[in-house]
Amino acid sequence: MKKTFLTLISIGITLIVLQSFQNVPTAKYSEQQIAKGKYLVEIMGCRDCHSPKKMTAQGPAIDFDNDLSGHPAAMPLGKIDKGSLGWVLFNMMNTAAVGPWGVSFSANLTPHATGIGNWTEEQFITALKEGKSKGIKTARPLLPPMPWQNYVNLKKEDAVAMFAYLKSIKPVNNLVPAPIAPGAY
Repeated sequence: MKKTFLTLISIGITLIVLQSFQNVPTAKYSEQQIAKGKYLVEIMGCRDCHSPKKMTAQGPAIDFDNDLSGHPAAMPLGKIDKGSLGWVLFNMMNTAAVGPWGVSFSANLTPHATGIGNWTEEQFITALKEGKSKGIKTARPLLPPMPWQNYVNLKKEDAVAMFAYLKSIKPVNNLVPAPIAPGAY
């Protein structure tokens, strides 16, 4: 009985410690920064592509259980009509796009390790303002339809606020597929 009690106390302490570590990344950000970041993410339409949708009687609606988690890893791409390749096509959730660049999938923007959980502010700013995958200056360019060119002149404090907000939301485990080269689908 005593051993079971001590085990439960140990588990409880471990959970408290783990939960405190989960909050460390946002500890340096103020509530005002997080609120501003939320506002910017909302008005800039990030959810349009980075949030999966649920089909409702009114059409697609944001799946807030998987908010900003990118293209669902387990979702099949579906058949692409080769006769439509002169067009840019989007899937029903608006999380995958096909065009002359191949197939691109919207990224997971949550603070999970499969998203931006391990990213630094600088990596986020590099991705957003310079259009580099995973915020690495030597990486491949971000693919369409990500409109990173629209954010080149975004103020650093605005990008930091967006990062602060994204680091504060619920982490979602979703490893988004890698892009598919043109003609490989």
